[in-house]
Amino acid sequence: MKDKIILLVEDNPDDELLTLRALKKSNILNEVVVARDGAEALDYLFGTGSYAGRDMSLMPQVILLDLRLPKVEGLEVLRRLRDDDRTRLLPWSSSPRRTKNRTSWTATSWAPTAISASPWTLPISLKRSSNWGFIG
Repeated sequence: MKDKIILLVEDNPDDELLTLRALKKSNILNEVVVARDGAEALDYLFGTGSYAGRDMSLMPQVILLDLRLPKVEGLEVLRRLRDDDRTRLLPWSSSPRRTKNRTSWTATSWAPTAISASPWTLPISLKRSSNWGFIG
């Protein structure tokens, strides 16, 4: 599953741990790359900064994105994803429990590749998305 990467973008260590635990408990064995702010996520996705030189042919199968992030907000990360042909169709998910109504509504306008799930239901959503190549 090394070629089927999950990008977890989360600044809260407790939510990061909870998400990783839920994935493991659900036997989703994909490699998980963790970015702790929006700038780090963009560096990973576009091969810049500390991720310069990474194999850009290995893109995440899904992005688990906190919309309230330091440095670069989650909505700006989404905007940049949608503006670039290499990342436009990457599926993403955001937990609704940490978003505000306006933020959720704006993010939903990019919904063609989005799923919405809490850390508890996320593994079920990912397993149902067999076209993304998750196991479990």
